[in-house]
Amino acid sequence: MIVLGLDGGLGAFSTAALQSKTVLAAVEVPASRALEEGLAAVSAVLEKAGIAPDEIDRLGVGTGPGSFTGVRIAISYAKSLAQGWKLPLAGVGSFDALEYGIEPSPLPMLSVVRGRTGVVSVRYRDGRRESRHSGYVRDVVAELGAPPDGLVRAAGDTQDVLAALAERGWSVEPVARVSSPAAVAVAALAGEREPARTFHEIRADYGELPAAKIPNLPGTRGA
Repeated sequence: MIVLGLDGGLGAFSTAALQSKTVLAAVEVPASRALEEGLAAVSAVLEKAGIAPDEIDRLGVGTGPGSFTGVRIAISYAKSLAQGWKLPLAGVGSFDALEYGIEPSPLPMLSVVRGRTGVVSVRYRDGRRESRHSGYVRDVVAELGAPPDGLVRAAGDTQDVLAALAERGWSVEPVARVSSPAAVAVAALAGEREPARTFHEIRADYGELPAAKIPNLPGTRGA
């Protein structure tokens, strides 16, 4: 199976082609140029891999959380390509992409994704429970609560979070991402999953609430 993956939530915009989980080609462009160069990156991956669109079996796209703009761009491109090429499309969350390929362990895992400045989304799993939190670092760390007994592994953009957790008594060991760029993990996981029944099922997971809300004004709906 040949899978083409796209991701824009975990930093740069990336795309990768995999065949049976072997990387055929991967291209990454800066997040600031994703809108202008994203489709060119897809074309470059196909050229490097020596494949045509009609040889692709499935598309995968990172659905977030992460960069608000990057997630939107990647999903828009993926849906357009899937519709134009008549290919199934599978969504892959950023936490799963970060943890892909990391050696299994009985230790708890904390995955961290950075959004806008000062804001993160995290997923904590310890075999008994799973929780997600999004917001400013100090608020997220407070929501995580008391430290568990023993060591916790942490993947992703952890720098600010690790310092805050240490202040609360957490013992955390950073774990490096195995697959890079992110689109490699997205493509690999998309190949393992059932694709969406319709493109409408692929939705962005921004993790956090918008930075600002439009107030209800007197005389307007909902006032």
